[in-house]
Amino acid sequence: MPVPLQASPARLWTDIDALSALREPVAPGWTRPFLSPSFVRSRGWVAERMRAAGLEASVDAALNVIGVWPGMSPRRPALMTGSHTDTVEGGGRFDGVAGVVAAIEVVRLLQEAGLALERDLVVVDFAGEEPNAFGLSCVGSRALSGQLEERHLALRDPEGTRLDDALAAAGGDPAAATRLGWQPGSIAAFVELHIEQGPILEAEGLDLGVVDSIVGIDRCAVELRGRPDHAGTTPTRLRRDALCAAAPLITWVESAADAHGLGTVGAITVEPGSLNVVPAAARLGIELRSAEEGWLDRTRAGLEACAREAAERRGVDAVLSWQEREPPVHCDDDVREAIAQAVRDGGLTPRRMASGAGHDAAMIAAVAPIGMLFVPSAEGRSHAPQEWTDPEHLARGTEALARTLLALDGGSTAA
Repeated sequence: MPVPLQASPARLWTDIDALSALREPVAPGWTRPFLSPSFVRSRGWVAERMRAAGLEASVDAALNVIGVWPGMSPRRPALMTGSHTDTVEGGGRFDGVAGVVAAIEVVRLLQEAGLALERDLVVVDFAGEEPNAFGLSCVGSRALSGQLEERHLALRDPEGTRLDDALAAAGGDPAAATRLGWQPGSIAAFVELHIEQGPILEAEGLDLGVVDSIVGIDRCAVELRGRPDHAGTTPTRLRRDALCAAAPLITWVESAADAHGLGTVGAITVEPGSLNVVPAAARLGIELRSAEEGWLDRTRAGLEACAREAAERRGVDAVLSWQEREPPVHCDDDVREAIAQAVRDGGLTPRRMASGAGHDAAMIAAVAPIGMLFVPSAEGRSHAPQEWTDPEHLARGTEALARTLLALDGGSTAA
């Protein structure tokens, strides 16, 4: 018989609401970007909430907050769960945060049920999951999976500040952060609860989703350089208009989307940005997402060909700068089935689905079997202040997460 576990929606909401207060005061929504003052303050808040729940908590060199609930056989590979609490500009209260507060609530539930795990349970608030000014996402999970390298620390933001200098200024230790990697085999499984960030679960009237795969992501900065000329005296045929050269790239990215992948032009800047001057430069920020590596390869090649053609037609120069690809990741079959059974044990129907968003779990997959559990997002909204997940849905997800960890532990007993 499944162990009866009942998460508290009120307790979950109290944690979410309290963390929401730690945000940048002049930014929209609940903005708490990586290395910002509010992010740095959140390290202490999360560590204290972990300690209050009975975990041994600390902040590591990459600014991950790590809590450990010791098991009865600590030499066995540990279980890990958690997510992130940094946000995008103008973000919401639930993206990442839901997975962190749910993980802490799991420890409370197991203690209230008088249960102890055989394995250590590691709860992590990963640092810097969202894209940042340095062009590197999943900073903390990259470090814990041994994938944070010196070349990453040399990345610079638009003001020229290096990532290692910014990390040190926020209290981290850049050199030590590159040595944090967990050894493969030291983690028995990692399970991440997250909001869906899409409309499927709500539209189908379902409470929980079980993730099959996490998309891969290619990000590209395209710079088109033409020539500034007077907009009233330069004939169209003589112009080297960088913005007009950018237009076919924007529509090409949209047309590339199909059942296998999506593309988005999410940022555009134009110089000099004056109504009476022919645009001399246009910069595009482009993102491609797919669970299929082949689709990313084909679409990347197609985008490069389109840029060359558009540049030649308009007489401009085109430079494409690709960030490091985040490859597609497939969830472990055994972990996925443990999650699905935990959902069924709660009297609910698991909905298998792909994740169109990137997650820390994709990084941890380099050192451990992973799985993900989704809870619904109202109207599919995310990365916006309107982001909302009903605390009742989050409570059901937390209970399923607890049952999943109990099953993966394989030897939990009454304390």
